[in-house]
Amino acid sequence: MSRRVVRQSKFRHVFGQPVKADQMYEDIRVSKVTWDSSFCAVNPKFVAIIVESGGGGAFMVLPLAKTGRVDKNHPLVTGHTAPVLDIDWCPHNDNVIASASEDTTVMVWQIPDYVPTRNMTEPIVTLEGHSKRVGILTWHPTARNVLLSAGGDNLLILWNVGTGEMLLTLADLHSDLIYSVCWNHNGSLLVTACKDKHVRVVDPRQRQVVAEKAKPHDGARPIRAIFMADGKICTTGFSKMSERQLALWDLKNFEEPIALQEMDTSNGVLLPFYDPDSNIVYLCGKGDSSIRYFEITGEAPYVHYLSTYSSKEPQRGMGFMPKRGLDVSKCEIARFFKLHERKCEPIVMTVPRKSDLFQDDLYPDTPGPEPALEAEEWLAGKDAEPVLVSLRDGYVPLKNRELKVTRKNILDRPPPGPRRSHSSGDAAFSRPSLEEVLEEIRALRQTVQAQEKRISELEHKLSQFSNGTA
Repeated sequence: MSRRVVRQSKFRHVFGQPVKADQMYEDIRVSKVTWDSSFCAVNPKFVAIIVESGGGGAFMVLPLAKTGRVDKNHPLVTGHTAPVLDIDWCPHNDNVIASASEDTTVMVWQIPDYVPTRNMTEPIVTLEGHSKRVGILTWHPTARNVLLSAGGDNLLILWNVGTGEMLLTLADLHSDLIYSVCWNHNGSLLVTACKDKHVRVVDPRQRQVVAEKAKPHDGARPIRAIFMADGKICTTGFSKMSERQLALWDLKNFEEPIALQEMDTSNGVLLPFYDPDSNIVYLCGKGDSSIRYFEITGEAPYVHYLSTYSSKEPQRGMGFMPKRGLDVSKCEIARFFKLHERKCEPIVMTVPRKSDLFQDDLYPDTPGPEPALEAEEWLAGKDAEPVLVSLRDGYVPLKNRELKVTRKNILDRPPPGPRRSHSSGDAAFSRPSLEEVLEEIRALRQTVQAQEKRISELEHKLSQFSNGTA
């Protein structure tokens, strides 16, 4: 008699649990715009939610600790003249958020650590380049101040937020509306899903498609595509019979999926959220009341169903907390912020463990808030892996760092024509070499990082003294 062998995995027993009622965010008028974005963005300091707003578009930013009933006069971020469609926090500065709108603009905002007394109406920078509504935003994972936007004009535009300039415009790669865009782990490639039923892998700096798959799913409903940590691609879509599907693709053979998982029959588009540290994909359908999650492994059958978190209320949107914002003392491996019609409900995903010690196997080093590259270095062709941080002592968010936008002034450029010649001695004396300037910038940045780390340690000690735990 053959015995069935159960697959060994530390994530087999992951379970989801909503927080208590007093830890929810109540009385929020969540946006009713018909657009398939998540409507919510979260980082270790703030939760931002796109809300209903008369006379333009707005979103609300709440400090994570400000739970309970939200004051109806709570200040909003209200710079757009039409509904906001997407928002995304900068991965390298927890006080900077970008918003995209039907008014064809992208705006970047600096959110203060304190709650402002009135609506915020002045962004740090407004990025104008699209001719139709902008529905997708995503920051570069490793390069400072690089933001990608995708609009209804089928354009992908990469911006340098630090100067307010376009870095690249990818114009003729898509023939129809772009449904989703996702960077790979080091930001060298993009994967896009389009209404023309094609999934494309794009090298943005070469401005070319390096791999393409037509009709990864047979159904007519929207597709989503994301990169895995090992370079594979995960897509969600529909079969001809409207069954929702999850497929895994290997770029070395883009003809057939290496795994295909069918789920249920429903109209809701599946929004995939991916945790590269645990290799778990979470699927949240708009209008669903459940979150399905799957573990992706390197050996066949590749995709393993883990479990489903179910509740009674359907979700209008979903926010996903970065790993450095989780509570490592409770073995929390993911936290979702589920949007209802009038509230936001955090849902905690936990691995049951008996020990109170730090679990090294659950928390490998994870991408931190420091960029690995400058925008100019990335544009010149350089790639770098994310700068990792340890979660062993619990992540302490950095203090508010101001985003400085330096616009290049046309008057600063030298006039055309013959230039006054310098003697070689004068040039060498007055102009330090580029390497010296970059070296000094690196040294200063390391000093600032060391000081910020020391300040965080001292504040942590101070809070221990004040709590009487030291």
